[in-house]
Amino acid sequence: MRVILAPMEGLVDAPIRETLTKVGGIDRCVTEFVRVTHGMLPPRVFYKYAPELYNQSLTQVGTPVALQLLGSDPKQMGLHGARAVELGATQVDINFGCPAKTVNKHKGGCVLMREPELMHEIAAAVRRAVPDAIPVTAKMRLGYDDRSMGVACGQALEAAGAAEIVIHARSKVDGYKPPAYWEEIAKVRTAVATPVIANGEIWTVDDYWRCREVSGCDDVMIGRGLIARPDLARKIKASQRGDEIPDMTWPEAVALVREYAEVLQGWLEDRYVTGRIKQWMNFLRQGFAEAESIWPQARKIREVAPMLACLEQGAVSVSSGIRAA
Repeated sequence: MRVILAPMEGLVDAPIRETLTKVGGIDRCVTEFVRVTHGMLPPRVFYKYAPELYNQSLTQVGTPVALQLLGSDPKQMGLHGARAVELGATQVDINFGCPAKTVNKHKGGCVLMREPELMHEIAAAVRRAVPDAIPVTAKMRLGYDDRSMGVACGQALEAAGAAEIVIHARSKVDGYKPPAYWEEIAKVRTAVATPVIANGEIWTVDDYWRCREVSGCDDVMIGRGLIARPDLARKIKASQRGDEIPDMTWPEAVALVREYAEVLQGWLEDRYVTGRIKQWMNFLRQGFAEAESIWPQARKIREVAPMLACLEQGAVSVSSGIRAA
């Protein structure tokens, strides 16, 4: 009954992974994708996306981190899977779910779901290239043009030797619009023996239990819901034990953002750090009334110190706490 932090390009970077895994409840993370094209990428690219490679692919609190690859050339994907393991990866994940136009245009991510045979070739090439002890996993959607390709693509990945399949319960065309079609995940789960992990539209503890009931999956992956509510995984774990714990307060959330900002300031200019904070805060608006209240002011700020002061001001100006989901 694991809770896995989803990869989110441009947002769920190593500092976010460190911050959220310290809160608790997260069993595994997956990196942003490493884009594989024609030439062999240098080690620095792997370390950029997965600095946890320096620490046995673990966050500081010991949460395992899988390294994700994205590409359409089976040979190159195999070579990069092998290189990732040489550099310390303990799990190699393959991205068949990214809906971004620029990625799909260059035959990467979800567009590959139009070609289950190619998905099989890619996954099989990575599986052959890495040691047997290293899990090769995959993340996909239910299809590209519609939700009809889930079973075929799941079976292709199973035949290729995938150890686990994460399914985002939408097609590419669906994007991120509600609802999530958890019942379609159940169809794939019953069609393959490979463990299936449900992903999509899990914002609350109640969502978690409904997703598990409808999909039939024991494990879930959560992206936006964990960014909006950093304690969601911890609350889910408590719920699994039959317990209920208090919601994270806005001052506690601000402390996490401050910690995140301090780490980012070590390697980014202030304006970029502020941009990352705004990205996170835009999701926090869905979990905290305080964030929604100060957003009109915060979105105009370009420097870190005033931004953090604005966030802390929200703890004083708004006292309603967590918004209803």
